[in-house]
Order: sequence, then structure tokens, then C-alpha cells
Amino acid sequence: MAEAADFQGMHPSPARRWLRRKASLIVGAPLVVGLLAGPGAAAAQAAAQAEAATKAPTGSRTVDVSLDTLAPSAPTEGDTLTVSGTLTNKGDKTVTDAEVDLRVGPRLSGRGAVDEAAKRTGYQPGSDPAKLGGSYTLKVPKLASGVSQDFTLAVPVDKLDLGAEGVYQLGVSLTGQTTDYGYDQVLGIQRTFLPWQPEDTDTRTKLTFLWPLIASAHVTAETGSDEQQTPVFANDDLALELAPGGRLEQMVSLGRQLPVTWVIDPDLLASVDAMTKNYRVKVGNTTVAGTNQTIAKKWLTDLQAAVKDGKVVALPFADPDLASIAHRGKNVSGALSHLRTATEVAGTTVETVLHVKPSTDFAWPVDGAIDPSVVDVATSAGAHKVIARSDSLKETGGLPYTPTSARPIGGGTTALVSDHRLSTAFTGDMSKAGASTLAVQKFLAHTLALTEQAPDNERSIVVAPQRTPTAGQAQAMARALQALTAEHWTQPADLMAAARQKPDAQATTKVPAASQYPKRLRNQELPTQAFQDIRTTQDSLNSFQVILTQPDRVVTPFGNAINRAVSTSWRGRALEAQQYRDAVRTYLQGLTNEVQLITKSDLTLSGRSATIPVTVQNKLVQGVDHLVLRLTSGNATRLKLNDGRAVAEQPVKIAGGHSQSVKFDAAANANGQAQVTARLFTADGAPYGEKMTFTVKVSEVTPTVLLVIAGGLLLLVLAGIRMYTHRKRTVAGGAVEDNGGEPEQPSDPAPDTGPESGDPSGPGEKVDR
Repeated sequence: MAEAADFQGMHPSPARRWLRRKASLIVGAPLVVGLLAGPGAAAAQAAAQAEAATKAPTGSRTVDVSLDTLAPSAPTEGDTLTVSGTLTNKGDKTVTDAEVDLRVGPRLSGRGAVDEAAKRTGYQPGSDPAKLGGSYTLKVPKLASGVSQDFTLAVPVDKLDLGAEGVYQLGVSLTGQTTDYGYDQVLGIQRTFLPWQPEDTDTRTKLTFLWPLIASAHVTAETGSDEQQTPVFANDDLALELAPGGRLEQMVSLGRQLPVTWVIDPDLLASVDAMTKNYRVKVGNTTVAGTNQTIAKKWLTDLQAAVKDGKVVALPFADPDLASIAHRGKNVSGALSHLRTATEVAGTTVETVLHVKPSTDFAWPVDGAIDPSVVDVATSAGAHKVIARSDSLKETGGLPYTPTSARPIGGGTTALVSDHRLSTAFTGDMSKAGASTLAVQKFLAHTLALTEQAPDNERSIVVAPQRTPTAGQAQAMARALQALTAEHWTQPADLMAAARQKPDAQATTKVPAASQYPKRLRNQELPTQAFQDIRTTQDSLNSFQVILTQPDRVVTPFGNAINRAVSTSWRGRALEAQQYRDAVRTYLQGLTNEVQLITKSDLTLSGRSATIPVTVQNKLVQGVDHLVLRLTSGNATRLKLNDGRAVAEQPVKIAGGHSQSVKFDAAANANGQAQVTARLFTADGAPYGEKMTFTVKVSEVTPTVLLVIAGGLLLLVLAGIRMYTHRKRTVAGGAVEDNGGEPEQPSDPAPDTGPESGDPSGPGEKVDR
């Protein structure tokens, strides 16, 4: 009764206003008393309010009416409309003598009327049409509190009394009694829309529906040391999305049957392609072998078949957050170069994995929200078309219809302005049949109302849904598109064709100012610190790669990881984004530390010259080159290096898994200690790794020590001479005894005459000497 007193467009009566004032006093008085009485009374008041909030609903909200199916979604002449759903008694009293009825009408004029009808809740006499009644009513004798009951109504379309073509309001209501009220009243109602267009319209709206295949980052920068560089995944969650019934599996199986434009993140393709081979998954501080190759292969095969004859748009690799770069990162050196790199590899990745040539000429900022800086960043990598949205690029010219999506925004750039209502039609929880059905009917209603705005003006409309639809949302979108393919007011078109359409002359082309960028989206952006972290990682990577003999083994996985670090998927996940960046930086630091100087103990020199060895270790699986080891004497007066200099350098080249000892000549001028610093540098002079310092102790040799050493050497020489003389005398004495006391006389050697000379060795034999 209270709900029926407030009709749309009417003011409450004086009696009604009096009742409201009294009610406000009654409600407000306890609150004032509670505030004056202190915390205890305030707590009691809060408890009372909470209890009141839990009371069962009354009036036309007593019974929840869910519309689970409505078929056909847009009936034509000769069809029978079938509506099924569920009734749930939310009240605390049993409903008796109830019936379920259809309420059709009135015809809604325009998209605004559709929006207003969708906002209304509860039964409103005068706004809600009369029930159809007759034989198309379902009796419900009893519906106890908390109990649900299914229902189905089937009505021939010609009994609905539909008039001219257009969008009609359709309601399903339950009228009955409760023990509190002994008369019939509407206890529950649900509204939806019924598009009525039995014949083709004079012109059809060209509808472009984007079908996004985008996922969050799953692959780390880490790879195996084997020749194939087995990739390491942060987890195996991607397999759940690829498996039957998973989000990405549903997107492919549904999309292959629909006239859509595929919008694909190449990183997703690269990740799934990696899963088809050997891959590892992180588990704590270790990794285990991935086991979902079969799932990945099937998904990739299905996708290849789905896009074979379709249109594909490739986003930059890892779907970088263009707005974050524009607002927080473009002033950090290197941020824009990463975007260019991500764009360059996008087309190659898609073509390699899917065997189709994609378009890389489109940029898609988050939710289509743009400002001048976002457009500049979006086009800086070569894209000339930006997918915006109509709630960002709003119409200001008072057009009585929704204009064509394509429009020039300056600098040779075209904005494809997607329709806000249609693009957001399938957000929210679509896992319940009732929510999905309402979304589909509203989507169809808006497309028909849009077409009717200017029936003689054929327009091209773009629908850009959420980036990562759930499986339920994908199913709802598919139902809507399948219904449209059989209807009479739209025709499918791809995104490339939409970009070529002639724009409306009166449509807005002015990009909104930065101050108009949505605060909600700005708060989700990556912070400036994120881009500074990425720059630090990139600088380390630049220094590291120049010393490697196989730099691609490092540059490729880390370059991809850096692109993933600025992905749009991190929005709303600030902590996870930080952890990912930290993990990439830490792993790179660990690799660079595999090439290092071996700690050296203090060294003592016992003379004026000596050799100082320094060992460089390479624990990488590949060799390193283009390194220089620099040794610096902290006291050049006491200790000089390599021809009397304070600084000495030598090149370093080490195979994987090996060490190398680099030797430097040193010359001492005085006793004492000298600090020596060793450090590696790249060929271009950049420091590499940490420096190492050790002490060289110089102990100069004195004259007395030299005399002692010289005397010892002289004694050794004299002893050697004496031994030689004694040996010679002994040999000579033995020879005299063999010749009867006479010394042997020397004679000329006989000529070698062969066997005739009596040579016992005979011809051809050699004497072992």
C-alpha cells in the first residue's frame, strides 16, 4: 500500500508528507537519545538497527522472482514465448492463493527509457502494466517461507498484443495473500525487455564485438640451464583456465561459433606454447615438472582452428598498462622503449603460434578511458587506432542518436569509441541464470533501440567488453550474439572494417583533459616506483648481457619479464605486482653474482718483484667475455704494478663453469703494507660486481742477507767442483788397470763398412742407444 502511494512523476499528498515527518521524528529520536546517553546506548541502538535490517522483506519484495530462461529472446510472428524461472519466498509468512502472471508493455521509446525501466524495483501501479491473465496464468496454492518453486509460462506471441516494432517491457509477477494481509497483492515481480522486430529494418546497425583472450602473467624470468631453457611458471593456475569448463577454454569454444574480432595478448600465446613442451612450476624454494602439456596442446589447437578464417588484433606483448605509463612512467627513462619492444614482438609471436597475420595497429587503454597523455603513449609505438569508450569520449553536440564509433582525434589517429552501455552489459556475476537472462535481454533491447534512433542512418557500433570475462560472462555474451545473428536489426562487422567507416560529422572528436580521467582508474595505476624498479632491472640486464657469449639466453626471458611487469593485469593487485618485480630483480642479481672474484687473503712479497694472482670464477652455464680485471695499488710509492704503474688491467675470458687465474707483475720499492683493489669492468668501462680489497706486505731483502745467500751459493759451487774432480780421477784409475797398467791410447774410429768389417749388428739392424 505504501509503495502504491508514490507514482512516477507525482508528489506526495499533504497527509503523506505529515506521515513522513512523524516517521522521521520517530526514527531520529532514539538516535539522538543514544548519542546523549553514551556509548552503551549507542551500541544498543546499533544492535536494534541491525536487527531491523534482518527482518524479512514485505510488500512486492516478499517473493524473489528469477527469470532463468526466455525463449526466443526476440520473438517473431508465429512464435510461442516461453518464460521459466524460480519463485523464492523471502518473507516470514506463507503465501497462499497465489498466481504467476505475465505483464507486457508499454513500448519503450529510446535507450534512456530502457535505462529507466531497468532501474526500477518493486511493483509500481501505473508504471507496471496489467497482467495478461486468462489461461496464461500459473496457480501457486501455497509457498511457505524460505521455500523455492520453479515455474514455466508459455504464451503465443499473438496473444501478447504487441503493436509497433520496438522494445517492450516484460514483467513476471506473483500475486497472492499472506496471513498478514487477507487480500490479493503483488508480492514479487521481475522485469526484463522483449525486443519486437518481426521484419528486417530498412538499415541494419553494423555491430563489432571484441572477443578478448587475455590472462594475467604466469611465467617468471627464470629458465632452466638446459639447452632448451625450460621455462619456470610461478604456478600452474593457467592450466585451470585452459581445461574444459575453464575461462579461456570457454572463450575459445564459444568464440569460434561467433562473428567476433579476436583481441589477443601475445604473452598468453607464448605461455601456452611453452606449456606444450617441458616446463617447470615453482613450489616453495624449488620447482617441479609441469604436467599439463595435453591441456595446453588441445587449447592451442582449438584456437588455431577458431581464428583460421577470422580477424585477429594483437595487443603489445603482455598487454602493457598504457595509462600507467602515461601518468606515472613516461618520465622514467626506458618506459616508452619497453612499449615499443612489446609492440614489435607482438605480431611475430601471434603469427608464429597461430599461423595468422594479426593487426598490430590498435591500442586499448583500460576501460577505454583516454586523455591526451594516454593517446600519446598509445600511439608512440606505432598504433594509429585507439579503442576508447563513450563514457570517456562523451558526446557534447546533443546528437539524438548514438554516432558511428570511428572518429578522427587528431595527429592521424582514429578513435574507435565503443558503446558504454553495451560494453558493460555483462559485468557482474553471470553464473546465475537469472542474471544472465536479464543481461542478454537488456543487451538486445539496447541494440534495437539504438537502431531505431535513426532508422535511415546506418551506423557502425563497437562493443569492447571487460578484458578478462569469466566463464559465466562469456556464456552470457555468446547467448546475446547468437540471438543477434538471427535477428533483423544488426549485422556483424570486424574491427578493421569499423575503423574504415565514415565518421559522423557532429560526433565528438575532442579528447578529454587529464583532469577528467576517472579517479577510480587512476588509483589502480602502477606507481612511479614500479617504473624506477624496472629501470634498475633493465640497467643491470644491460651490463650483464655485454659479457655473455650467448646473450639471447638471458635477454629474451628477462625482456619478456620486464614487459609483464607493466601488464594491465596488475591493476588492483599492487602487492603481487611488487612481488613479481622484486622476484625478477633478485633472480637477475643472482645470475650476475655467478661471475665474481674469489676472495683473496693477504699476500707477502719477499723481494723487490713478484707475481700477484687473482682468480675470477664463472658459475654460469655459458662463457663470459669482454670483461676486464683491473688491479689498483693503494700506495704506488711502495708497490707498483706492470711496468711501474699504479693501475694494471688484463682481459678476462672464461668458459662456462670454469675459473681463471689472472696474474699481475708487481715491483716493491720499500718495506711495508699496500692495499690493492681488484674489480671487474665491462669492455665499455662500467663496473661489474663488487670490488675486492686485499693487503700486500712487502719485506725488502737486506745486504747481510744477500751476503749470506751469496756465501751459501759459493759453497755449493765449490762442492760441485770437488765432486766432479773426484769422479774424474776415479774413472781414470780404472782405465789404467784394464790395460795392464798402461793408459789406453786413442785411435781413429774405423769406418762403417757394413758386414765385411765385422759389425755384429748385421745389415738393417739398429743399435739401441
